[in-house]
Amino acid sequence: MLKTTSTATLLKTTIEKLVPLWQPWRSLATEATFETKPYKLHKLESGPNSTVTVTKDDAINFYKQMQYIRRIETAAGNLYKEKIIRGFCHLYSGQEACAVGMKAAFRDQDSVISAYRVHGWTYLMGASPLGVLAELTGRKSGVVRGKGGSMHMYGKNFYGGNGIVGAQVPLGAGIAFAAKYLGTGGVCFALYGDGASNQGQVFEAYNMAKLWNLPCIFVCENNGYAMGTSSERSASNTSYYTRGDYIPGIWVDGMDVLAVREASKFAVDYCTQGKGPLVLETVTYRYSGHSMSDPGTSYRTREEIQAVRMTRDPITSFKEKMLSANLASTEDLKVIDKEIKAEIDYATLKSKDDPEISLEELGADIYAKPLESEHRGVTPWQKIKHISVGPAINV
Repeated sequence: MLKTTSTATLLKTTIEKLVPLWQPWRSLATEATFETKPYKLHKLESGPNSTVTVTKDDAINFYKQMQYIRRIETAAGNLYKEKIIRGFCHLYSGQEACAVGMKAAFRDQDSVISAYRVHGWTYLMGASPLGVLAELTGRKSGVVRGKGGSMHMYGKNFYGGNGIVGAQVPLGAGIAFAAKYLGTGGVCFALYGDGASNQGQVFEAYNMAKLWNLPCIFVCENNGYAMGTSSERSASNTSYYTRGDYIPGIWVDGMDVLAVREASKFAVDYCTQGKGPLVLETVTYRYSGHSMSDPGTSYRTREEIQAVRMTRDPITSFKEKMLSANLASTEDLKVIDKEIKAEIDYATLKSKDDPEISLEELGADIYAKPLESEHRGVTPWQKIKHISVGPAINV
């Protein structure tokens, strides 16, 4: 007896076959609008707009940048565990939206200075993934030819990577002073963590910046913990955006790249109007320990870390926004993920095999304009000739 198929079943089967063929060709939205968490303001009558709009191209770019940083940090962690990276190594995993959101507000004349968690910033400011990873492994393709390592990477308008806790904040005020003195119209983003926020030099920098109305944006990347101490145990006032006292401040969700972008644009506009400095607190979270020597689970639970990954991850959350607003298809993002993974895998292999600089080059680039041709070597009687190599920022 022949088995008959109903018209409804045939139609359903036909549609199921056609949908995969049609899906990649569906038209995507050119832009979308989202609501951010409300900003908290200190000494400001109005703040950034909580209704934010993003174009398809910008959204894809932000997604790529965050994925690049996450992949670079994952590779760095693995290289450290293999003992190919030595010394200090501080990862930025979980904090990607802070850097990408701020960078989205940058103009050519703007600058940034940060602490030691800067692999992602180095990439955003012009270095290739290989430039970052080879610097970590101490090889010649590194952004400063392997001589700086994890904490001392530099580039155009990027003043590092600084190892002394909080010391970059007054330096950032100095960079802002230079911008004002030279009339470049630029602003400086001076980044520090919640742990460094209690340093006396931070408050001294606030004072000088306000006295001179410097175009400096003091950014507290509040990831909840200093080396191993929660913000509640280390600070009497955990509303870091208010700690500038006489300096206005903004609290922003640091896990939302669009919210950080909007707050950063507001801050840049504020500073360029001659109103002086601003304090920006980005509330974020680090997945790894303070450094690779810290397991990160002695002062917080694994469940806490997992809960943030599941509910607040900056990349996953933004991906869901893009898909829900039809700014990209699942297939588009899979292709992007695959391409980025392949690039980072290649850079990782290259960073292992790349040669180190020669002994003669150890004395290179000590000064921008050296007055002498030789410098002290390992001992006073062993001289090293100064040669100028310059940065490997675009390797």
